[in-house]
Order: sequence, then C-alpha cells, then structure tokens
Amino acid sequence: MRKNLPFMRWIIAAIFILGMVTGCAKETDSQKDADTGAGYPNGTMVLYDYGQPQYWLQFFTNYLVDHPEETEGVSVEMVQTEGEADVRQKVQMSLTAGSYGELPDAIATAPVSMQALAEGGALMDMTDFLTPYMDDFFPGTFDQITYKGKIYGLPKSLRPQLIFYNKDVFDTYGIDPAEMDTFAGYLEVGRKLKKLSNGTVYLSYIDPGSRTWRYYGRRGFMPQANARIWDDAGNIVIDKDPGARRAFETIRRLYEEGLLLKSKIFEPPLYEACRNGQIATFYIGAFWDEFLRKNLPDMKGSWRVMPAPVYSDIGTRGAAVIGIQAIVKKPKPVYAGLYEDIWLDFHFNGEARKKWTISMEEQNAPYPNPITEKLLEDPFWKEPSAFYGGQSFREMEGIGLRDASENMRVTSDDAEADLIISAELEKYLAGDQSMDEAVINMGKNLRAKIGKTEAK
Repeated sequence: MRKNLPFMRWIIAAIFILGMVTGCAKETDSQKDADTGAGYPNGTMVLYDYGQPQYWLQFFTNYLVDHPEETEGVSVEMVQTEGEADVRQKVQMSLTAGSYGELPDAIATAPVSMQALAEGGALMDMTDFLTPYMDDFFPGTFDQITYKGKIYGLPKSLRPQLIFYNKDVFDTYGIDPAEMDTFAGYLEVGRKLKKLSNGTVYLSYIDPGSRTWRYYGRRGFMPQANARIWDDAGNIVIDKDPGARRAFETIRRLYEEGLLLKSKIFEPPLYEACRNGQIATFYIGAFWDEFLRKNLPDMKGSWRVMPAPVYSDIGTRGAAVIGIQAIVKKPKPVYAGLYEDIWLDFHFNGEARKKWTISMEEQNAPYPNPITEKLLEDPFWKEPSAFYGGQSFREMEGIGLRDASENMRVTSDDAEADLIISAELEKYLAGDQSMDEAVINMGKNLRAKIGKTEAK
C-alpha cells in the first residue's frame, strides 16, 4: 500500500534543505534596514497569489505610498498563479532545487496546501507574532491555520457560505425566498420553479469539473452535514460516514431531479443563463459577490443574499472559508517584517481599509469584510448596496458567519484526497457511474492510494 511517496520524498528533501535555510535565516534580519534604522532595503517584495491579485496589490501600493519613511525604494510584485496547488508546487520545486532566489516572500494558500508546506518546513511559524492579536478576531479565525499546535498562516478573510438569489425570478413565480431556510425547503423551491416554469428555470448550476467537489462538497454540504473523510484515528470513512452519505445524496437529488443546469462556473454561458433568468440561486461562498458584480452589472438590483440553508436536525449554516497568506521561510526574509506591517494595517487601520474598499467597489472588484470585531462595528460595513437592491451585502456577509458549521478536518493527505474524490464525482456527473458507485470508489481508491492519514 503506497503512502504518498512523491510527497514524502519532497518533505525529506525540503527538511534537509531547510536545515540550511534556517541557519541562513538566523543570520539575516527580517526587519528594517540595519544600517540606517529607517526603512526596508531597496528591492522588490514578491508575492504569489491567485484569483484576482491585482486588486489585493492595490492595498500594498496604498501602504507604500502612505509610509514612505519605511518603504522608499521598495516595490511589490504580485505574481499571478493558476491556484492553490500551483503555488504549492512552485514553492516546493524551488526549495527542492535549492533555487532560493526564486522563492517569493509570501504566498496565498489554503488549509490543505498550508499544511503540506508547513510539514515540509517551507513556511514561517507565525505563532509568536499573532498571539497578541488573536482575541481581536472572530472566534474560529485561527482554527484552519493551526497545524500541530503552531500557526503558519496569516488570516486575510473569513467568508461564509451564502445563498445568492434572483429576486425577479422569485417574484415572477410567487415563491417566498424564506422557504430556502432549510435544505428540504431549498429542494422544494427547486421543484416548484421547475414545475411552474415548465422546466426552463433551474434552482442552480453544477460544474462538470473539479469545482463541484470544491464548492458543493468540501466547502458546502460536507461540513454542513458533519461529514468526514477520515475518522480520528486516520482511517478512511468517507464511504461509510452518515454525514458524507447525506452530503452526496443531496447532490444526487439536486442533479437527478433536474434542478441544476450543467454549466462551468466562471464561464460566459453561466452568466448568460443568469441573464436569461434560467438560474434562480447560487449556494456558494461570499466570494461570488465579486463575480456577480463584475460579470452581471446589467442585473443590478435583481440579486439578494441570505444565509445558507440548514439541515433541520443539525441546525448549523455554511462553513466559513478562510483566506490565508503565509510568509515563506527563505534564507534572506528581508521583507517578512514589512509583510507583517501591511497585514496589521489591513486588519486594524479602519481608514486604510475603507479607502481600499471604496476603490474596490468603484472597480467592481473583490473585497472581504473585516474579521476583527472592532473594525466591523463601523456603520460603513452595514451600508446598503445598489447592486443588491438596497440590501447591505456587507452586513449579510457578517450575519452569514453566525451559527457556522465547523469545517472538515484537514490533513497533509487532503490535497491528494481531493483529487481522488473529485475524479469519482466527475465520473458520476459524466454519467459513467451512479452516485452510490462513486462513493464506494472514493473509499476504495483512497485506501489503495493513501491508506491512512495521521491520527487527530
């Protein structure tokens, strides 16, 4: 039984290399210019990110402009990558090859990749830096970035799963959106829409690729159903766990009852289907706000937002998804201190945060709510939005964090497990197997390719 051999080889190599790296790092200040005591050394701070990092870069640029005494001669380069896995692989390859000069100063990541990189010693331990500030953040903020008792990430955002719905569609068919407060009600609304529209309106969409597992599975129904991939001893239980079975059954019902339009997310045909009134809702993370505003500006006033439905006997709403930044443990981390300064400014400087947020809105660009209690008290974060017909999206995002489900346990094997699980789900959506066969094959292939993960 193989136990993730390529990954283990990388860990061994990385530990060896990082033994040398750590020694170098101790000799190099990650602080301001030691000679002048005035600012950071001239140069470029490099960040690996994904999604739409050009907008995140603007906060950094604002900081450099507002703090010339510290940052004169410093610039920031935001490198666009293909996603979390791409960032992880690039860092792993540079470390394994000993190409330290190619390493970024910081990266965007997610819990699965953060654990893999932390296990290999590629990330700085931020525990001591963060400890004085932890009580200022929403409860649970640090749960997904703590690994083996240490914190390796810097939280950027904590965003809930929500329901986005087209109010015009609900008005047309006389359906009360409040019926979607439970998953049973959500399904029933889909059935009503299908019947009343003669099959022309779908409750939502389903992506035939890997994003179905990502958005409906790992971030969606699975945590809300208390589902598990592994038990506490590290054994694979996804094919037997009642919660997992329930989550996959929810997907099966939605899909096989014809309530979901098969269409790739983030692609023009999906937006066109929205524009034509074919899609009534999205059960997805709060990040979807930026894609609606950017791609459907002509639907201004049509959309509304509400918290995710609950399984009635469980009662918790959508799990929050954390946005993580992490500082790379490199030989000369000259900008580690600068990155920490900018991170503090983002979470504790209300005026800087509002200035950036207003600019984001003007550009139809993404921005998350604050995750510090004090910053969120400002009335600015409850202002109505014209795009949502006068509803305050920012306030609803905060409400969506209440009664949130606990995220599934993440292990260093979850990056590989995600690929295995998603592949079986994709075969189901392609019509190559039933959902029951897909779940059985998930368990069988996880046992064959991973075997067992670490105990909790």
